[in-house]
Formats: sequence, C-alpha cells, structure tokens
Amino acid sequence: MTYKRFLLTLCCIMVASASFAQMNILNAKSPEEIGQRTSAQIALDSDRPLEYGYVDDRDVLFSKMVWEKIVLDERVNFPLYYPVDTNNIGSNRRSLYDVLLRSIKEGKIKNIYDDSYFTTKRTLGDIQDALALVDTTDVGYEQYNAEGTVDEQYIRRQEISSYDISEYWIKGLWYFDKRQSELKYRLLGIAPVAPDVNFLDAETPELIPLFWIFFPDARQVLHEAKAFNSNNSAVPFSFDLILNSRRFNGYIFKEENVFGDREVKEYIADNALMQLLESDRIKENIRNFELDMWSY
Repeated sequence: MTYKRFLLTLCCIMVASASFAQMNILNAKSPEEIGQRTSAQIALDSDRPLEYGYVDDRDVLFSKMVWEKIVLDERVNFPLYYPVDTNNIGSNRRSLYDVLLRSIKEGKIKNIYDDSYFTTKRTLGDIQDALALVDTTDVGYEQYNAEGTVDEQYIRRQEISSYDISEYWIKGLWYFDKRQSELKYRLLGIAPVAPDVNFLDAETPELIPLFWIFFPDARQVLHEAKAFNSNNSAVPFSFDLILNSRRFNGYIFKEENVFGDREVKEYIADNALMQLLESDRIKENIRNFELDMWSY
C-alpha cells in the first residue's frame, strides 16, 4: 500500500512539473506569450486533487478533534503568506488569502461559515463589514455639519489585505484507521485570522477569524493555485498539497473536551510557555496511541 502511494505521489509531481514548470517562458517569442500554455499543457492541467479514500466509521478505532494555529511569522509558513504585494509580480503567484477571497467572490467556493462547527452559513455580503471599513474623520464631520458635504480626502478607507493576515486557524481530525493500522489526519476547516478592521493601527490588536471554510469544498481551488517552492521554482507546490501533507508548523490551541471544547488559554492563563507545553502534551497523547498499539 505504501509503495502504491509513493508511485501515485510521484506521478502527481511529474504531472505538476510538466504543467507548471516552464509556463511557456522558454518558448515565448514576446513577453505577452509568457504564461500561455499549449493545448497539451491544458490537457495535463485538467487533473484533480487526490481524492480522499472512503473511511468507514467502524474502522475508526480512535479519534481526536483538534484546532491549530499556523503563525505566519515563522519562516516555514511563509509560502502561505507571501506575496503580499502583487503589483510587480505575475498573476500566477498569490497568497493563500488572496486565493480564498478571490474564489469566494467568483463563486468557486460557495459556502463560508461563521465558526469552526459549520453551523451558520454566511455570504460575502455578510462579511464585508469585517473585511472593509469606510469612515469619516473628525474634520469630515465638521465639514458635513457646516456645508452638508464631505470631501473624499476626509473619508477613511481601510480593507483587510494579505499583509494583515497574521495566522490561519485549522480544524482537523486525528484518527486511527484499524483497517490500515495507521494514525492519519484529515483537515476539515480553515480560517484566515487578522485584526479587527477597526483596529488595524493598534499596537496589539485582538486577532479574529474572518470566516471559516469547509476544507473539502476548497480543495479544487487550492489544487489549482500554486505556492512558491524555494528549493525548486520549476516544481511549485499547490496549497492543497502543503496543507494536506502538513508542510507547515502549527500548534494546538484547542481540543475537543468535556468542558465545551474550551481553549488551552482558558485553563492555563497568562503563561505562554505553559500553553505551548500543554499543546505538546496533547500532541504527544495522540501520537502515543499509535505507539501503544504496537507495545506488547
């Protein structure tokens, strides 16, 4: 089974390499032709993300739902954050937030949710207040009271951009598949996290999730979007591959528990070191289940 997975992964990499490595840059006769693919390349590009295998509930011997934070200040997480300035870069390179937001606007991601339990659906119009701010300055109010109009220079506009995204929160399930005797992970949800748009200029703004996406709904979009590969730019990684293969660093800030899925910071307050140690303890408990299966 492991050998088959290796061959399948190798084939996917070869297809991605053939489809995206050159992007016609070596055959272009003018700058306008760069990025234009041939019919053969387009045919190769019609692949889909590797589908999840069916898992019967009876085969799940153990499971634990966890929520993790992916902090974008860490170097290993940079492919999810950059590029934040797209004015002087090709259209094929975008940050994960830009990919998600553009797909929501274009209707490729049809459902967004208010929380990680996916109970309340939201629309793009519902989240506009969390993404953009239009306000009038004090001078503008004075002008309006005196003249009844406000000049454009006295209207303050702010919008959440890729630059403002500080973290991603993900929700996933660790489970032990007794049929394959293996501990596995399934990513279920992802949320971009940024300061409140009203307090972007604050020194230590409170971070809030802007919206939640059920990850399987976004897999095709994230498969088509490519992140920069610093080791080999001829073979970029898809965001779907990065997230599913866990090519990032995150730490657990919440697990499902009897106390209403309370967060770690709720029972370990004002001590960042102990919170990280608690996160590691939760992770080790999950890993130890698989190890204990083979202890005699």
